[in-house]
Amino acid sequence: MRLTALYGGMFLIAGVLLLATVYLLVRQSLNEGRLNLSLAPNTLMTINGVPMTPEQFDQWQTLQQIHQRDAALSSLLQQSLLALLLLSVIAFGFGYVMAGRVLRPLGRITSIAREVAGSNLHRRIDLEGPDDEFKELADTFDDMLDRLDRSLESQRKFVANASHELRTPLAINRTLLEVALGDPEASVELKQLGKTLLATNERSEGLIEGLLLLARSDNELTERKPVDLAEVARRAVDQTGAEAAEREVSLHDELGPAVLQGNGVLLERVAMNLIQNAVRYNRAGGTVDISTESGAGVAVLTVTNTGPVVPAYEVDNMFEPFRRLRTERIASDKGVGLGLSIVRSIVRAHGGWIEVEPREEGGLMMRIGFPVG
Repeated sequence: MRLTALYGGMFLIAGVLLLATVYLLVRQSLNEGRLNLSLAPNTLMTINGVPMTPEQFDQWQTLQQIHQRDAALSSLLQQSLLALLLLSVIAFGFGYVMAGRVLRPLGRITSIAREVAGSNLHRRIDLEGPDDEFKELADTFDDMLDRLDRSLESQRKFVANASHELRTPLAINRTLLEVALGDPEASVELKQLGKTLLATNERSEGLIEGLLLLARSDNELTERKPVDLAEVARRAVDQTGAEAAEREVSLHDELGPAVLQGNGVLLERVAMNLIQNAVRYNRAGGTVDISTESGAGVAVLTVTNTGPVVPAYEVDNMFEPFRRLRTERIASDKGVGLGLSIVRSIVRAHGGWIEVEPREEGGLMMRIGFPVG
């Protein structure tokens, strides 16, 4: 519409200038082309039954020419304005069509860029037409997508290779430790050492799994299926029930239907991480409330827990890898410091959002929303 207004406005300005120029030229021509008829002295002329002396005839002739000039200029001005109005309407319509043709390549670039940003990095613009600025922009964008696609493919291969190379020795270590612990002739000291090493090995496995999941979940999803957040949260509650009972934390859930398009495994990890954090960073006799709901095109998962008071300025640090409240480089039995980082990456991959609100009486309320469509 702005281009249409620009094209039409330029034509309108040019038409007004042309009309003013023609009007002034015609007026000057009429002034210079006056016809002067003279009567001989002492001659009388009768016009419309009225006798006139030469002086009266000159006055009448001048007055008639002025009237004719004014009438001609008025008629010229009216007809020109009417023609300008009609041509302006045509010009605005033509400008609208031309603006559409000019912006059509840009619309195609925007549409494909939006599709690529959504999920499909293999799509290319492949703009056809003259070698102009739009073609150059589209080719540059395609080159950028090629480099980005190669980079992400290299990252996927690295993650797959790292997954195999890192898991294998840890799995071997775990097997050897479990065999050693199963030996009935092993001493008490050896069994204690084996349990300590096995716990360290399990922690390393959890750290590697978390890092690999974090690397994978940072990318946009390529496949989405209908997933009910209520079902996902219910499975997470069931899996966390034993740990909550051990820590004397009660779980309360109110799970309403909340269906969205996403990855069920990743969404279950989101619910699991949130509930595990709510249980582990709690107090004996505390509670964790889990709820799901859907409305206004958004599916929402809310996890609220009791626990220590959390300063508002510490909230952002909780989502950084290996960060915990007032602590860096995690080394405790509560986790490896990647739970909320994984949650944030998965939520971003689903196009969702996270709200964290510290509670005055202690603990947090975490609300995560996902677009339904």
